[in-house]
Amino acid sequence: MKPLLLLSAVAISAQIADYPPDKVADIPVNYTDANAGAYTLPDPLQLANGKPVKDVKTWQQKRRPELVKLFEELQFGRTPPAPKSLQYEVTDAGTKTHAGKALRKQITIFFGPGKAAPKLDLLLYTPASSTGKVPVLLNASFTANSNAIDDPGIKPGEIWNREKQRVPAAQGRAFGKVNIEPFLDAGFGFATVYYGDIDPDFNGGIAHGVRSLFPAPQPDEWGTISAWAWGLSRALDYLEKDAAVDAKRVALTGVSRLGKTVLWTGAHDQRFAMVIASCSGEGGAALSRRHYGETIAHLTAPTRYPYQFAQNYSKYAANPNDSPIDAHMLISLIAPRPLLLQTGNTDKWSDPKGEYLAALAAAPVYKLFHKSAPEAKDVPPAGQTIMTTLGYHMHLGGHGMVPADWAVFLEFMKSHL
Repeated sequence: MKPLLLLSAVAISAQIADYPPDKVADIPVNYTDANAGAYTLPDPLQLANGKPVKDVKTWQQKRRPELVKLFEELQFGRTPPAPKSLQYEVTDAGTKTHAGKALRKQITIFFGPGKAAPKLDLLLYTPASSTGKVPVLLNASFTANSNAIDDPGIKPGEIWNREKQRVPAAQGRAFGKVNIEPFLDAGFGFATVYYGDIDPDFNGGIAHGVRSLFPAPQPDEWGTISAWAWGLSRALDYLEKDAAVDAKRVALTGVSRLGKTVLWTGAHDQRFAMVIASCSGEGGAALSRRHYGETIAHLTAPTRYPYQFAQNYSKYAANPNDSPIDAHMLISLIAPRPLLLQTGNTDKWSDPKGEYLAALAAAPVYKLFHKSAPEAKDVPPAGQTIMTTLGYHMHLGGHGMVPADWAVFLEFMKSHL
């Protein structure tokens, strides 16, 4: 099947430019494509015993579990099982908002016994006109729900500030509010959660989040990304119980470190029907063996983000080629479900070309399921979206989402959900 292309209103631009080298955490950074180095990627369709994977059954029963275990032990860390019962409280059972278009629900999910335990506030909107269950986009957000959507009826939230304190969300950094009305008009629900409710995003934050309820992590156990993923799965636990939600059609999105998070969440929890990963870069969709932009060494440097991963991840900082895994294998774990990789043509730190090359290397797994995936060798120009089951969208600009990206996400959902 030929890739379906979506052309945005943005003018088609030149390919990804080279930039002068730099240093981050006193570690060199390469921004020249010709200097990215040679590498050989491990074959996602080859079992640990060397035998090829030739059918879906072998992938699902043998190869996929092998890869999940490797990513657990070597990159993100193993997580505890789901709790035997989910404790939650509905504080807003269905208030009409957005000029009557939406029904708003607010739910608090408790991760431990008692209301003093770490908890997650889930904000959910569904179309008021819907008479049945609707698919939902679940957004992993950098800010509290009351900052994420323009709705004065949202319960005021709290966020972690730069001083590592919980403060009212109104005092926090503004990331821009999501316009949910196009999703409602298209028959989709929209939900959002604040990642800091699950686990704080700083070194030493383990005492203040969900991981405080469990023994201290071993080298192959969860960092914050796996903790955030665990919490997102608990949000889906609730959505499975909500009569307005089609829980078999819940898509998941997040940007930057939350792009890494939603990739790992979708790889680990196959209940999520779709993943839209924005600018996930190193540790996400960008190839680690490709020496360009951020590297494992940058991620795991003591002054940066070692707490986000299993301790074992730092073993591959000096030479990613020693690792038995790479980003294309993480992408392949989403198959056969739809996955959209979104990036920006000037987001050199996240290596947009490395994300596209990882998608190409994961394509054989999608094709094993007879699903469509990128085929062209060259990265598509900014503004030209590949809308295949394994899709790719590069906007004209830098790191993160721009408002026009949300329209692409909606089109991707329409196409595949």
